[in-house]
Amino acid sequence: MQAGHGKHLRGLEEGARRTQSFGRFGQMFPDLEALEVDDDRLAKLAATMVDVGQSGDNRNIPAGYTYLGQFIDHDITFDTSGLGEKVNDPTAVLNFRSPRLDLDSVYGRGPADQPFLYDRVDPRKLAVGVTGPGGEPRGPGGRRIRAGLPNDLPRSREGLAIIGDPRNDENLLVAQTHLALLKFHNAVVDRIDRAGTANPDQVFEEARRTVRWHYQWLVLHDFLDRLVDFNDVHDVLTNGRKHYLFERQSEYADPYMPVEFSVAAYRLGHSMVREDYSHNRVFRPGAGPSTFSFLFHFSGLSGGIVGERVGEPDIVAKLRLPKLKLADGSEVDPFPLPNLPGDWAIDWNRFYEIGVSKAPPQGAEPPANEFRLNFSRLIDPYLVPALHDLPGGGGNLAHRNLQRGVKMHLPSGQAVAGAMGIAPLTPAEIASSGPDGAKAKELGLHEKTPLWYYILKEAQLRGDGGNRLAGVGSRILAEVFVGLLEGDCESYLRQDRNWKPALPSQHAGTFTMPDLLRFVGDLDPVNEPTSFE
Repeated sequence: MQAGHGKHLRGLEEGARRTQSFGRFGQMFPDLEALEVDDDRLAKLAATMVDVGQSGDNRNIPAGYTYLGQFIDHDITFDTSGLGEKVNDPTAVLNFRSPRLDLDSVYGRGPADQPFLYDRVDPRKLAVGVTGPGGEPRGPGGRRIRAGLPNDLPRSREGLAIIGDPRNDENLLVAQTHLALLKFHNAVVDRIDRAGTANPDQVFEEARRTVRWHYQWLVLHDFLDRLVDFNDVHDVLTNGRKHYLFERQSEYADPYMPVEFSVAAYRLGHSMVREDYSHNRVFRPGAGPSTFSFLFHFSGLSGGIVGERVGEPDIVAKLRLPKLKLADGSEVDPFPLPNLPGDWAIDWNRFYEIGVSKAPPQGAEPPANEFRLNFSRLIDPYLVPALHDLPGGGGNLAHRNLQRGVKMHLPSGQAVAGAMGIAPLTPAEIASSGPDGAKAKELGLHEKTPLWYYILKEAQLRGDGGNRLAGVGSRILAEVFVGLLEGDCESYLRQDRNWKPALPSQHAGTFTMPDLLRFVGDLDPVNEPTSFE
């Protein structure tokens, strides 16, 4: 073979593998013994993991990061296996999402292969949907929010979102996060056009690379920095990974998705969910319905957005839509919607520290013309009551997470800590840490503890009271996120490790989710004068 031919063939082979939309799950610690726990004990432990006030707000993490985390999860993992049967070999489970931070949940397979994701007139841009009219008059002079504003996902005639990953229409907050990424790409295209320096045929690819790299940066240096011990991220970037060594476990040295990450450590977000949110100036605690069930209802995948079927008799009964819970515990009947009403567009100032309004001191009431910034809940073993009774008969999420850990052969938290060289939580620490810890001891789970519960308990006891992950959970997240980027030949860490973000930001040379939202605009459509009839 002539010099260079092997290199080109390997390049084609790598490119062919990248066109696949899925990979596989795997184990970081395949030699550790799986923790076997019967379902009765899992159910009893899950029943104690209810946030009835013993948790609190995490004032280091605004609530938007909870749903950015869900968006990121959908970008890198998609496990279609059910809870019914145990998996004999976790490494054989397909991940129907590329284990890369490449936004395939947004771009799909590109405008040539999936043109329905893109703008019909300008296919360099992603398609964006429009909202319907608002409800009762919400504006000055009794004006109503007009229809046709670009503040929803594009939808089919059935009301389902036409996007790269349908799960991002599961609830309104992750849907609005996905929409922000669609608008971000389109705003970058406009910026490239204004600069006039790109080959017209290369604008889409340049915009996609710019968006991906800025997204990868904010995942590593904004999102992850808030969740884990900063020393872990710095150590992995400087001294390398020690445990997520996919190069030794994959035929092509491609990243796999570790079950210790996807089934345990990265499920920390469930403990960060609030029971209700101040969504915008119309829908907020004390003013309008703002509970968790409404966030599901104003979606197409899980709720009442049904498109042209809105007038169909008994459509609510046919879809088995659950009743909607109000803040006082009462319930109201669900109702069908043709699309997202304009007055349900998100006010991003309430979910991130955008800089438009400051959160009042803890315990203080905000002035009448301001609002409370939504914070996530602490990272601890307690999930809000709504997650213990999921809409549509979804069951108890804490129990489901514990079940999945057993199904996927996860080892105990103590075993993983030992394998990582981290001092484990002692049985006494767990047993004395509240009613859930006492129940763990009663069930014999304080010495060998389910990994997901262990990581949340570790954050509570060693992560500054639940402000961030510690030990096992922190290190797993740091190694996996860095590893996913180092294993992607198109990521900024592989292409140019010294690269810095160049888009406008509050601090030059970095980029955060608030920077992305400011770049996009549309921060608070419900308050824009142009939003009203």
